[in-house]
Amino acid sequence: MQGVRFRVITANDPDILEERLNRFVENLPEDVVLVEVRFAVAGGPSPLFAALVQYKEVEAWKD
Repeated sequence: MQGVRFRVITANDPDILEERLNRFVENLPEDVVLVEVRFAVAGGPSPLFAALVQYKEVEAWKD
């Protein structure tokens, strides 16, 4: 699959993860679509919240 990209975004606080995800999505070009977002939490004394974002570059619609 051409044009498929992945980005891992992490944070120690869920609010910071949300902020980072929002910033990443807002900065994506218009010719990119989100394919999937997966979340995970690693336990421990300081939990780690992670998101794996899969996105793909696409061609613009032509009339």
